[in-house]
Amino acid sequence: MRFWLVVHCLLFALLAAPTRARAEPVDLSLVLAVDASGSVNQYRFELQKQGYVEAFRNPRVLRAIQSGMIGAISVTMFQWTGPRLQREVTPWMVIRDAASAEAFAKAIEDTPRLLYGGGTSVSGAIDQGVAVLAANPHEPSRRVIDVSGDGENTSGRPAHVARDEAVAKGIVINGLPILAVEPFLDRHYAEEVIGGEGSFMIATKDFEAFGDAILRKLIAEIAELR
Repeated sequence: MRFWLVVHCLLFALLAAPTRARAEPVDLSLVLAVDASGSVNQYRFELQKQGYVEAFRNPRVLRAIQSGMIGAISVTMFQWTGPRLQREVTPWMVIRDAASAEAFAKAIEDTPRLLYGGGTSVSGAIDQGVAVLAANPHEPSRRVIDVSGDGENTSGRPAHVARDEAVAKGIVINGLPILAVEPFLDRHYAEEVIGGEGSFMIATKDFEAFGDAILRKLIAEIAELR
């Protein structure tokens, strides 16, 4: 009698125990790290923000997403400035169709600027991207941090140290340097920021050209085109 009572209790405990949801598979988990440092005035910030909004509303980006084996990606965005100054714009969202792409674009559009200064720490942005990916609820085939900015790393630890640690974890870092303030910023990104298998950058000469650059870059990294 006691034996069957123990068995009954064990079965009840197993059935009552919460089951852990299986992580949703996606082709890519993409972290978008957007510069909000002091050199980015409000006009420039709005151009940067609108570039992302229009890109995710562009059918070419959706076609790139749907061209993958699974046909879905997870994506999140944060604004960054100093080593410990990052603010979430959107949580992780899965994009697989026009409705989910529009939902992500709308979330970006509706979020105001959250940071206005605090230095320019590319290394801090990379470190935050690594932390965000570690908390990713999805199961990606690839993990990418996409850093856009208009200045070299001037605070926090060296950018290449953060980059190398991220790459050692299997993360790819791509870059979108904006050359409006520092005309040779692309050299810094090439040597200190981007890294990992297939990493690349697309430089843009100013904020006015940012929208076209981010569109080309998103399509390239989502569809693994170079």
